[in-house]
Amino acid sequence: MSTDDDAAQLAALGYESRFTRKMNVWENFSLGFTYLSPVVGVYSTFAISFMVGGPTLIWSILVAGVGQLLVSLVFGEVVAQYPVAGGVYPWARRLVGRRWAWLTGWIYGWALLATVASVSTGAGTFIAYLFGFTSTRTTVVLVATGLMLIAYLINLGGTKTLSRVAMVGFIAELVGALFVGIWLLVFEHHQSWSVFFHQFGAAGASGHSAAAGFLAASLTGLYLFYGFEACGDVAEEVPDPGRRIPPSMRRTIYVGGFAAILVTAALILSQKNFSLIISGKDADPITSTLESVFGIAMAKVIIVIVLISFLSCVLSLQAAASRLIYSYARDTMVFGSKTLSKFSDRLRIPPVALAIAGIVPALIVLIAELISENALARVISFASVGIYIAFQMVVLAALIARARGWKPTGKFRLGRWAWPVNIAALVYGVAGATNLAWPRGEAFADRWSVLIGCGVIIVAGLVYMTVGRPHTRSDVGAGDAVRRR
Repeated sequence: MSTDDDAAQLAALGYESRFTRKMNVWENFSLGFTYLSPVVGVYSTFAISFMVGGPTLIWSILVAGVGQLLVSLVFGEVVAQYPVAGGVYPWARRLVGRRWAWLTGWIYGWALLATVASVSTGAGTFIAYLFGFTSTRTTVVLVATGLMLIAYLINLGGTKTLSRVAMVGFIAELVGALFVGIWLLVFEHHQSWSVFFHQFGAAGASGHSAAAGFLAASLTGLYLFYGFEACGDVAEEVPDPGRRIPPSMRRTIYVGGFAAILVTAALILSQKNFSLIISGKDADPITSTLESVFGIAMAKVIIVIVLISFLSCVLSLQAAASRLIYSYARDTMVFGSKTLSKFSDRLRIPPVALAIAGIVPALIVLIAELISENALARVISFASVGIYIAFQMVVLAALIARARGWKPTGKFRLGRWAWPVNIAALVYGVAGATNLAWPRGEAFADRWSVLIGCGVIIVAGLVYMTVGRPHTRSDVGAGDAVRRR
């Protein structure tokens, strides 16, 4: 399919893209992989999840991987027919209508910005270790802001620069994950494989039952397996997107899931004393394990590779968020649309939208660190819940469209498997979102901050949509999936 054909398909959907289609299939996959980032996902949540679920946390990765694969199949069918920048917002718009799409994009946008904040916050501990200073709330804010600024400057280079850095990030992350995982499994294997079926008192120590402990520990798997949708967020920058993006989404989950399970298994089996992590005496088991196994110098080399993963993850997240904001503003669906939809013909990016994707997460980090000592866990949970809600709004939109008679016409179709896959994806997603939002912890902020945060975003969105009626400002097609056959 030529770029002229791509432009014609987009024009038929009501758009003229100003992006350049320079992202090849492997670069598109790398963007999704570095957003999903198994190293970032595992390293950020390992200690938190192990304290409440012990070694059984590894099964959450498998469960979430299968569940999100179902979601990616639904997304693949939709993006193949509607390859428009911004991902879930334009997909929901075509499947159901303007109101549904507006709220989907609103929730997804805030969740994306919170995810940028969570990843940037997670890097703080490793930066502190690398440079030998004590991690405090102040240093976390400074490090996170600095990381977002670097990612923003790289993103200003445009699609090709983003693609190349994402590819470098993918290679660095995969090599690092394989090296650390295989080395620990071969030379530092201190536990039997049977430990994956035991919690070693983790749930009881944290005041949970065994089942509740596993559900709390599932934060790792649930946080890990989103990012594949970024392959579709940049649909207007990929040649022949209807054919190339769906397999890139699935490949992101396959490779990312393998790397995550390998690293998690290796970290668990290399531990000599689980009780140190469960009791909180070893609050940073990742760096302590790397240092004891590889020595300080080599551990710092590995941490540098880990930080490349964090940077490439923030880079991909910012790119995805900026494309959503631009797509939203291009359809005049939000205040300040004229400014947010500005596009640089020299850089071939939306610079204002990109700046917002850096500034707002920095503010989220600052506010979160002021409110809670467990800011990272709270921001991760809030971001994950928001993403899951937005995902399921698209999955539900696909079900509604099918019930109305939608027959997908893109280059990827589920055929007779469409209904069972779509229903199973919805069941999984609702269960995952419920688990993430479930109130846990002793302090009020820990128990209710996620639900309150989600409630504030949703209510604010509904009020804004009711009063300002932003969803009525664009004549671009909406709810037309059934009519396009």
